Amino acid sequence: MAISTVVFTILFLMLLGVLPVWSHSRQWGYVPTKVVGIAMAILLVLAVLGIL
Repeated sequence: MAISTVVFTILFLMLLGVLPVWSHSRQWGYVPTKVVGIAMAILLVLAVLGIL
């Protein structure tokens, strides 16, 4: 349980870091946000199913 909490926290912080509203990531567009968001959704589904 503690490992999944740490993973979700790190992914959430990564999701905030790649949002294109920050000056360092404006030129990246939404691609990094989509990738991290999809990874977070997959891990969330796995956690709900009890696999993670």
